[in-house]
Amino acid sequence: MTKQEFVVEDTLKYSARQFARTTLVGLGQLTAGLRMRPSFIIAGAQRCATTSLFRMLARHPQVSPPLMNKGIHFFDTASRFARGANFYAGHFPLNRPGTKFQTCGEASPYYLFHPLSMQRIAQIAPQAQVIVLLRDPVERAYSAYKQEKGRGFETLSFKDALDAEAQRLDGEEERIISDPMYQSFDHQHFGYTARGKYTRQLKRAESALAPGKLTVLDADSFFRPELPGWDALLKQIGLDPWRPTEIVHSNARPSAELDPALRERLNNVFAEENNELTNYLGYKPSWIS
Repeated sequence: MTKQEFVVEDTLKYSARQFARTTLVGLGQLTAGLRMRPSFIIAGAQRCATTSLFRMLARHPQVSPPLMNKGIHFFDTASRFARGANFYAGHFPLNRPGTKFQTCGEASPYYLFHPLSMQRIAQIAPQAQVIVLLRDPVERAYSAYKQEKGRGFETLSFKDALDAEAQRLDGEEERIISDPMYQSFDHQHFGYTARGKYTRQLKRAESALAPGKLTVLDADSFFRPELPGWDALLKQIGLDPWRPTEIVHSNARPSAELDPALRERLNNVFAEENNELTNYLGYKPSWIS
């Protein structure tokens, strides 16, 4: 196959996928009132095993996943949110009374960091249990950098990206809040240290959501072989007891070790945040000795 033939074939496949997606969501909107409402939304944090948790929950006999992707990105994408609640509902399966499928959910890890997502969830999907996973913010920052670099969104070295972060994010959150149709590429893709400052994000989520609708999990503690907290999580979502046959590990990105000097720099960046998070949670997260 020539390069030109490959490009044509790839373009046709992409067009077919887009057509299928548009058709499914369009049909979904027409039957929005007959569709499931999500009972759980995995909202972040990015690169904290959100995909792994979603795939494990999706295997539960009572769970039916979204029609196309695990992440709908409705509450963090201005143009999608503007299309309204029926557009969101159109991404989920039809209610099928009398079958084993009783619930559904989604996972969009930008929701936690986006300044408007939680209040939008409270407005459109107040029934959903919002689940947040956390991990060592140093490891999270480096993992996020590798992801953005792999996608081609990031062109700088990790050191230069850290140096540029403050300028890239300057004023972006305020603009998102003030302009409902503004979508910030930099805010979504370049918040390496900002996304790891969890306490402020958790407090914002807690204040927006109804009492008891926010679940915070320490990813490294949660994904141990015995899966402590799994049964409690299912109960919060409203699912019957069930145990997965394996722990899913998704989206790992093997690479060179983080430079020790950059690790030390990030440890210093997050030192105060780790203390604030400990006070907020009432216990020390797994990465704090």
